[in-house]
Amino acid sequence: MPDREQGRRPAPPREEVFAAAMDAIAGQGLAALTMAGLGRRLGMSAGHLLYYFGSKDQLLLETLGWSESELGERRRTALRSDAPAARRLDDYVALYLPTGIGDPRWALWVEVWGRSLAVEAMRTGQAVIEAAWRTDLVALLRQGIAAGEFRAVDPERFAVRLGALLDGFGTPVVTGVPGAGREAALAHIGEYLDDSLHLR
Repeated sequence: MPDREQGRRPAPPREEVFAAAMDAIAGQGLAALTMAGLGRRLGMSAGHLLYYFGSKDQLLLETLGWSESELGERRRTALRSDAPAARRLDDYVALYLPTGIGDPRWALWVEVWGRSLAVEAMRTGQAVIEAAWRTDLVALLRQGIAAGEFRAVDPERFAVRLGALLDGFGTPVVTGVPGAGREAALAHIGEYLDDSLHLR
């Protein structure tokens, strides 16, 4: 009997799997992402993908973590700049929000949020990713307060509030709710920051 494994390409690096998953989401949407379809893109079976990741939930969570680690480098570069804290906060907000309808990173976030209701590992994993954003935001707020650019707010509480605001505006943007585009979201958030944080 012929060896079924003969000639099969070795398993690709995990980063290649994550990149292929993001490409598939960007091109066809998350609903079309299946283990079988992703396997075909990579020249491997759905069974092999499940062997390496354990479940589709875990694959999605790890893909989100990989995507966020790349974006995290851009975020930290922006926050380390010599620009005023207010400008760096604007950069933070711009990086956080989805680029538009169907943004694959945000589509993954929405899916992970939904699945985390029933899967504890998803809740734990998303909390770790979200904590990195909040930690950087708290540090930036403290810098702005110390420099006299921002009002003397409680950085931890303000970061929680701003994070909820960003998520609240971001979700309608990525899902295409009429009138909820990225520019409108940026304008609303900018008004909130002007009223509650920026010194005049």
